Amino acid sequence: MTTEQLVTQIQKKKSFLCIGLDVDIHKMPQHLLTEEDPIFAFNKAIIDATHHLCVAYKPNTAFYEAYGLKGWKALEKTINYLNETYPEIFTIADAKRGDIGNTSSMYAKAFFKDLAFDSVTVAPYMGKDSVEPFLAFKDKHTIMLALTSNEGAFDFQTKKVEGKELYKQVLETSKRWKNAENLMYVVGATKAEYFAEIRKIIPDSFLLVPGVGAQGGNLQEVCKYGMNKHVGLLVNSSRGIIYASNQENFAEASAGKAKDLQQQMEVILNN
Repeated sequence: MTTEQLVTQIQKKKSFLCIGLDVDIHKMPQHLLTEEDPIFAFNKAIIDATHHLCVAYKPNTAFYEAYGLKGWKALEKTINYLNETYPEIFTIADAKRGDIGNTSSMYAKAFFKDLAFDSVTVAPYMGKDSVEPFLAFKDKHTIMLALTSNEGAFDFQTKKVEGKELYKQVLETSKRWKNAENLMYVVGATKAEYFAEIRKIIPDSFLLVPGVGAQGGNLQEVCKYGMNKHVGLLVNSSRGIIYASNQENFAEASAGKAKDLQQQMEVILNN
């Protein structure tokens, strides 16, 4: 999916909502455990109930890898279902990969070719030769960690090196990498006060923003400082939507939570 196609979907749906499919068998409705593939059954029900309210889904691969081959099969079935049934949806493999040379090339092939995701999250700590293999794929997007929403983000990301915060140096450096136009960035919603500074460096890039909802991020603050002329935001909610209920009406409850966020987004887009 191109950036232009993503922007079109945002305008059409009046939404820039991304739903995180972070599936924990212990939190899902227990009646699904009798299904042949409980994880896929859960995802399918959530997707069918919410696809008209969001523009992206983001499975965190750790929640699938933890269940071994069965989990990986469920992830494959989920992305295949999305691509075949709702091809207008932007898909994100939240894998946070990051290695050099051939290893990164193989990671990129796994998510872009074999699983056919539109994008994948990566960690930039090892520098350009760990990220550029992902950027080489046409019409695919590499979503690089920039300023995350966790407590430990302050251990390194905001430390000053030669008078400038490290996350700012990462952003500025990444703009010079080959095929940098394929970059998006992760910026946590709990760091809303930093968005204005980030937009000075990358005014036109899309930002994937986790942390709205269960982690306490504020949608209005994120939009006030982070939105650009093309919206430029994918605001993610995971637990707040997919675990709205653990009863048989779980999908309907998830749709209700997604609708609440979508309506807030529509108001912001219309202002």
